Parts: sequence; C-alpha cells; structure tokens
Amino acid sequence: MTEPIGNPISEPSPARFEMIDTFSALTDFVRALAGEARIAVDLEADSMYHFREKVCLLQMASRDRNVIIDPLKLEDLSPLQPIFADSAVQKVFHGADYDIRSLHRDFRITVHNLFDTQIACRFLGYAETGLEAVLHRHFDISLDKKYQKKDWSARPLPPEMLAYAAQDTSYLIPLAEKLIRELADKGRLDWVLEECELLSRVRAASDEDEPLFMKFKGAGRLRRRSLAVLENILQLRREIARKKDRPLYMVFGNRAVLDLVKTKPVTPERLEKGGGLSKKQIGMYGPAVIQAVKEALDLPEEDLPVYPKKKALPVSPKVPERVQVLKAWRDRRAEELKIDPAIVCTKSLMTAIARENPTDVAALAEIEEMRDWQRKAFGEEMIASLPKQKPRKSRSRKRGSR
Repeated sequence: MTEPIGNPISEPSPARFEMIDTFSALTDFVRALAGEARIAVDLEADSMYHFREKVCLLQMASRDRNVIIDPLKLEDLSPLQPIFADSAVQKVFHGADYDIRSLHRDFRITVHNLFDTQIACRFLGYAETGLEAVLHRHFDISLDKKYQKKDWSARPLPPEMLAYAAQDTSYLIPLAEKLIRELADKGRLDWVLEECELLSRVRAASDEDEPLFMKFKGAGRLRRRSLAVLENILQLRREIARKKDRPLYMVFGNRAVLDLVKTKPVTPERLEKGGGLSKKQIGMYGPAVIQAVKEALDLPEEDLPVYPKKKALPVSPKVPERVQVLKAWRDRRAEELKIDPAIVCTKSLMTAIARENPTDVAALAEIEEMRDWQRKAFGEEMIASLPKQKPRKSRSRKRGSR
C-alpha cells in the first residue's frame, strides 16, 4: 500500500473555527470539501455524564477551514457519510478507536482511508504518543487539556470550551504530513496504513443478551453462586443507571461490586458492616441490593450461571520452546528498529506461530493473527529463527531386510 504525501508541509496556526448547527450549513461544508486530499477529525462525547453515551461535538478541519458540528442541534449528519466513505480522501484522527466506534454507532458513518497519527507515532518508536506530547515534539505547542473531562452535552457551551474542542483538528493535517514522511523514510508507511485499515472496521459492541458478568474483570474466577450474585448486582446497577441517566460508576464502582459479591449481605447490618457502599449509597440502594443478593442465593443449583471456559487446545511440548526462540528474535529486532516489541510481534501471534510451526513464509499467511506487513517484513526471519524440524524416520523396511 502507498499513500500520496500531498502538498508541502504547512505549519499549524492557532485554531479559528466556525460553528455548524443547520442542515444547509452542513451540506455547504461538505461541498466545500470537494478536492481535499485530507481532512482532520475529532469528537467530544459525554460518557462520563450519561448512561447512554453519545457524540456531542464533531470537529473537522481541512487546510483552510476548521468547523465544529453540533449533532445535538443537528441530528441528521447523513451528508457526511459520503465524504467519510470516500477512499480518495484521507481522514486523519489521533487515537481513532473510540471515535470510529462512536461515529458508526450514532450516525452510521463508516470511515475509509483512515490515518491514525497515534498509531503512526507508535510505529516510529515515540516514547509518548499522546497528542499533547506529540504536538509539543513537532511544533513546540502546549495544549491546554483542562476541559477534557467536562460535560460536552451541556448547552450552551462556553466559547473557551468550543475553542478547546477546535484546537486538536487544527494541528492534525500538518502533523500527519510530517509523520507520513517519517514513516516513508523508514519504510514503515505500509505497516501503519494496514493497521489503520483494520482499525477502521471496528464497531461498538452490541451484546444486550449477553450476561453482564462476561465483561466484568475477574468474573471467570468466581464460583457459580458468587457469579449469580455478581450478575444480579450488575443488572441492578445498570437499571439504576438507566433510570437516573448516569454512567455506571456514578451509581457504585466495580470495587464496591466485588465487595458486595464477597460479603453477600442479606441484612442492613451486614450491608453496612461489609463496607462496599457508603452510607449515602446504602440509603439510596440498600434494600434493592439486599433483595438482589437474596434472589441470587435462593437460586436452585441447576439455575446458577456458568462462566464459559475456552477449551485449551492440545499443545506440543515444543511450543513453549518455539515461543521463547521467537521472543528472543522479536526483542532483538525491536531493539534494532527502536519500537515496542509488541508491534513487531504480539505474544498471541508468537504462540500461534509456535503452534503451527510453519516451514515457509507462505504458510504464515494461514495464521489469522498475522498481518500482511508482518509477513512481508519479517516472515523470512521468523521462519529462520524457528528450530529446524527433524525429518521423520521412515517406518518401511528396506527390501530384503528382516
């Protein structure tokens, strides 16, 4: 894969922006983007303040325009779908995972030709890949992040918050151009573009029918009765959060949930003694928590939930040895390239290679975790590093032998 560099690098200037909160202004802006090689994108959401998080601002910038789109006033963002889907226009994000999921979830926007400047920085071996650190490195700019955790769903937003929202996108295109040149010089541009292509396909999870304990850290280590208590507490917390329109942690946090699972309080005294909830929380939620615990404890044995365990695949005793050989190669190679070893080869990929024990580069393409760029850049080295397989001895007897 290749990517055009575009016009010579331009230095970023302080953010000047315009608000878009009408359909006509939005369509005019989309028409004005015709012919652009790159647009910068960022968004602000309200995940820290509401049960159902949503995109509250969408920031976009071209070389000569920087706009803030207000989706709370302008619910129909469909005019943006074609420009995001246009593979001829590169969309520049920094740390795009959450943004890609949110844009598709809220507006059915799919992103083609993504360039994530944070991924680029990781592949260039930057020690710090946060946008603030990267912009300071390249442009000697210090970003003010004091509004990062504010409630972006509030209206009206003060001018200083809007200026904060617009600042990141005003720098992303010049930053992307610098990083693209740096990657091209090191022969790693195709690596990053493949990673960006895969990232552009991520989607927000949709698993309403799945038990809540499946996403709770440590649930797999609990006994079935405790797992039932955990599920009931999580269901209760979610219902309270939905009614109050608050994020889950504002009802009570995961640590409190684990304390409740451990102590299993069935009386107000035990609930207070357990220490999982504050006095205020006990006052608001105590009876409901006790009822949820009692219902879990009263479940018949046959109705208790079971945490699904993945069946371990049979492992050859030589697999750990191959993993160690691959790890030693990987660490040496990462040191030469001055990048994180996990970029060269993750632990799961090393394990998959060790299991399959491929004998040629073509066989690496059959390994699901393997990226094309990894196979092309490191395939021969991976194969060469693996211990040579001894040919099997034939069991057939020579003619005339007894």
